[in-house]
Amino acid sequence: MIPDFVYDPPPGPLEVLHEDRDIIVVNKPAGLLSVPGKLAGREDCVLSRLQSAHWDALLVHRLDCDTSGVMIFARTKQAQGFLGQEFEQRRAEKTYIARVWGVMDGEAGHVDLPIGTDWPNRPRQMVSAEHGRPAQTDWQVEARDVAETRVRLSPRTGRSHQLRVHMLALGHPILGDPIYATGYETGEARAHARLMLHAATLALSHPKGGPVQFSSPVPF
Repeated sequence: MIPDFVYDPPPGPLEVLHEDRDIIVVNKPAGLLSVPGKLAGREDCVLSRLQSAHWDALLVHRLDCDTSGVMIFARTKQAQGFLGQEFEQRRAEKTYIARVWGVMDGEAGHVDLPIGTDWPNRPRQMVSAEHGRPAQTDWQVEARDVAETRVRLSPRTGRSHQLRVHMLALGHPILGDPIYATGYETGEARAHARLMLHAATLALSHPKGGPVQFSSPVPF
């Protein structure tokens, strides 16, 4: 059963990682929506906070509410269109760090499983050969502990909840996940203060030309 979503965003200003005439890059905190929610009381988000200080900030992509890390915004319509194509054409390269339940076998691998919406249990997504859209994720083990594994994840597509669904499909849900870590070790995988998923790096082309890469220290 998916628990009720209680929105309690963290206070404080956004950390700006980079700023120029065309883009702004911030370090999104866990627990803050990328854009305003549809229900009352969910207006506070990364976009609204950023626009309060930078009126020209424009959305390019999103991160899940419980995911932290690098998020890029445009400052002109031209930059927004350019960056949108970087993501849509899969030229933007993203890496995430996650702590997952259990000890993974092997050192690296590739997940190629289609993902679609689990309509009766929205916002939950699921692997679905019949209704899902193609989704691919590369993974690489960084460290192992007694009951968990630290992995680097590189999504090759951008499906909703992709990393969370793919790690669950491997039998290693991301620790602290309120949606997908249920039922593992009687809830131990879920018993963390936050979702242990962080967008660590983002590499793409700058709207004015040339490759750029931005990074954010992993907070766990």
